[in-house]
Amino acid sequence: MRRLIIFLILLGSLSHAAQSQEIRVNTYGGYIFKDQVDSYFSSSSFYDGVIQDGFRWGLGFEYVIPDKGGLELQYLRQDTNAPTIYQSGNIFNGELQLTDFDLGLNWIMLNGTRYFVVNEKIEPFGGVGVGLGIFSIKNPDNNNQRTSTKFSWNVRGGSNFWLSPKAAIRLQASLFSAVESVGGGFYFGTGGSSAGLNTYSTKYQFGLEGGLVFRIP
Repeated sequence: MRRLIIFLILLGSLSHAAQSQEIRVNTYGGYIFKDQVDSYFSSSSFYDGVIQDGFRWGLGFEYVIPDKGGLELQYLRQDTNAPTIYQSGNIFNGELQLTDFDLGLNWIMLNGTRYFVVNEKIEPFGGVGVGLGIFSIKNPDNNNQRTSTKFSWNVRGGSNFWLSPKAAIRLQASLFSAVESVGGGFYFGTGGSSAGLNTYSTKYQFGLEGGLVFRIP
């Protein structure tokens, strides 16, 4: 009899937990600030540039257990450019090069989020994530293109403001970083493959973003 009672209690708890879980669709859009990138391998092999500010957009699918947190699969995209001064050894006779590279920045992240419910309307949160940064770069001087994939991480904080039980406005600040995101697999130079720099730089992107959140029944 005791085992039956314990089993019924556990079954009821699992049933309540299953009913309280929810799926959310999060949309993102916001302003991303400029970021300085530079690396010096030697006096004749270096680059110094700025990844320009701009708009980033994206989408996330999140599994949420109330009072515990959420797990989100997120994709973000930004198209921008990076004016860069560089020198790649002696193949240009020591002359500095200046190119405004075209950049496509893609982030595929797995985020963990902890929600702190104030009331049914206000839901502050904080979270961290890890994933991949996939970056494409194009040299408009010669149309050479390269793509590089790097380990990435992020931190973020903000709040959801629920307009109804099924829809909310999301406001947040975020910091994304990709280690060795520029250099290495990226191509700097107007000559052959020997013009590629083998030095690296860590990139940080700070952003202020908004979006909509939808609860899926």
